[in-house]
Amino acid sequence: MSYCSYSLIGRRVLGSLVTLLIVSLLVFFVTALLPGDAAQQALGQFATPEQVAALREQMGLNQPALVRYLGWLGGLLQGELGISLSNQMPITTLIGDRLHSSLMLAGVTALVSVPLALGLGIASAMYRGGRLDRTLSVMTLSIVAVPEFLVATLAVLVFAVQLQWLSALTFAHDIHTPLEFLRAYALPVGTLCCVIVAQMARMTRAALIDQMDSAYIEMARLKGVSTIRAVLLHALPNAVGPIANAVALSLSYLLGGVVIVETIFNYPGIAQLMVDGVASRDMPLIQACAMLFCCAYLVLITLADLCAILSNPRLRTR
Repeated sequence: MSYCSYSLIGRRVLGSLVTLLIVSLLVFFVTALLPGDAAQQALGQFATPEQVAALREQMGLNQPALVRYLGWLGGLLQGELGISLSNQMPITTLIGDRLHSSLMLAGVTALVSVPLALGLGIASAMYRGGRLDRTLSVMTLSIVAVPEFLVATLAVLVFAVQLQWLSALTFAHDIHTPLEFLRAYALPVGTLCCVIVAQMARMTRAALIDQMDSAYIEMARLKGVSTIRAVLLHALPNAVGPIANAVALSLSYLLGGVVIVETIFNYPGIAQLMVDGVASRDMPLIQACAMLFCCAYLVLITLADLCAILSNPRLRTR
């Protein structure tokens, strides 16, 4: 790679770090504006003002917001997320107990959705304007228009209530056989895959069609290259950058959609932990979970940018 590509990669990484700093400011101060009081929530409605004031001082809630932010940011840089206000446990321990479940859900969803979406997108691009392309376009547009909470609700109503094939609740820790794994993850993974596959397939199709309209593809077709060969051997390698961005953007949707899915299916993940923290107004827990989601999103977007840079010869050799 040339010096220009290294410089561009450095700017992308530096921009992501600056964005993460700005996000930390927003997360801290926006969560501080949530209604209610953490000390009052912990003590209950019958606590005296003196008890609430003492607990606020013990929690450090009476300090200026800027001082609390700097202390919190310093703890993040050192890997110290603080203590949960609702159960007085280290937040790293709480997140560590749930991280495996969230990664499992995201990993299974990505393993199912990425190959399926790429296959549908490539097939639509190969037969652009044909019956298959029109059918897939109508299906993907229809699925994108339906919110994930409605998909999850309908899935529970049909497969758990009416047909009774699957359980409405996900017991991720009680899995011993492949059939139990399928029954536990079918509904949450299927719900997340619906919108992710539709979005990823449409963006993959658009990236490939943009390459197929290029002059070098027209020249290859004039030389007698078949449509399948032109797409797979010529257009697809040059569309790696846009497709990587499409995959990253679609997978980053997991970070928002998983909150709804984990809540509906009572899945024991980090999103459910954050929802519980909002209910108990556990500020350190909410902030830690939000920063974890933001970091994951920025990592995905940064990796997509790096793939686009590495796959573009003009950026590598300029």
